[in-house]
Amino acid sequence: MTKTFKCEIVSAEASIFSGDAEQVVAAGRMGDLGVLAGHTPLLTELAPGPVRIVRGGGEEDHFYVSGGFLEVQPEVVTVLADTAVRADDLDEAAAEEARQQALKAMQDKSAEMDYTRATAELAEAMAQLRTIQQLRRKVGRS
Repeated sequence: MTKTFKCEIVSAEASIFSGDAEQVVAAGRMGDLGVLAGHTPLLTELAPGPVRIVRGGGEEDHFYVSGGFLEVQPEVVTVLADTAVRADDLDEAAAEEARQQALKAMQDKSAEMDYTRATAELAEAMAQLRTIQQLRRKVGRS
């Protein structure tokens, strides 16, 4: 039997997930990070992107976080997210529209705009789309 640990995903608005997990995979600032039972304690910053939780029997839950922190302790892994939603609740059309708007804003040289903000909005939209694509690959939808 595979070892499990308690996993929590908490955003500023609510607790999104609380349960046992065999593995957690999240998008860290330096790349994807996988956590199994017995992982060394760790605190790391998360990039906008998917969080995948593998539960007993191989069942998976997929989430999107807009950033935050991942904390690994001996018996619990906590994702402290700025914003967190279940991947199934993401709106692909809205994410694609946000991506298009951010690209348009960045290309419009005549407009007064904040490139930092446009870049952040683009990164968030791309991360949402990446999360949706990963979920589709997992469940075999196109």
